[in-house]
Amino acid sequence: MSIPEYWNDATRELAERDNVLSKLTTRYSGLAMGSRGDAFSTLARAIVGQQISVKAAQSVWDRLMIEINTITPVAVVAAEQARLRRCGLSGQKCAYLLDLAERFNSGTLDPDQWHELDDEALISELTQVKGIGRWTAEMFLIFYMARPDVLPLDDIGLQRAMSLHYNAGRPLSKLKMRKIGGAWAPWRSVATWYLWRSLDPLPVQY
Repeated sequence: MSIPEYWNDATRELAERDNVLSKLTTRYSGLAMGSRGDAFSTLARAIVGQQISVKAAQSVWDRLMIEINTITPVAVVAAEQARLRRCGLSGQKCAYLLDLAERFNSGTLDPDQWHELDDEALISELTQVKGIGRWTAEMFLIFYMARPDVLPLDDIGLQRAMSLHYNAGRPLSKLKMRKIGGAWAPWRSVATWYLWRSLDPLPVQY
């Protein structure tokens, strides 16, 4: 795993600004967000993890690894839908993975060009792909691109954590979440990661 070079500076600044994050960065000292360094598997993992728990997503991914051994565009296309379904994937997610793999194989998606795009431009490009919505694109920005200032307001885990720590467990509107998160810029990805840890100490990686 490759840890972002900004991580220590971001952690220190967030701890100085926010009492909640000060406690969380101390509690989870030594843990950090990492990138697997592979664009396809990061997007594939995000698709697998859509609308299911972290534990369930990891179980499906483990079965997928056993079934096709290596998660590459070529291997996924060769596996076809029946084998993917045996791993616990829905028919819809199978279709999404196959479409993604075919786009990588054909060169329609070219990760080498993405580093030149800002966050919103890259989200716009990724969400043109079947099965990739804003949440999936934001997970990609955080975990593969290591962009430091992404605030995934649609993420259920972030919603739960912010409700717990900033509103006594009561739901927060996205407007209020954005306002609270504004104080974390330009390190909102890092703040989000620590808030995830408060719900699940096991680091999520895509």
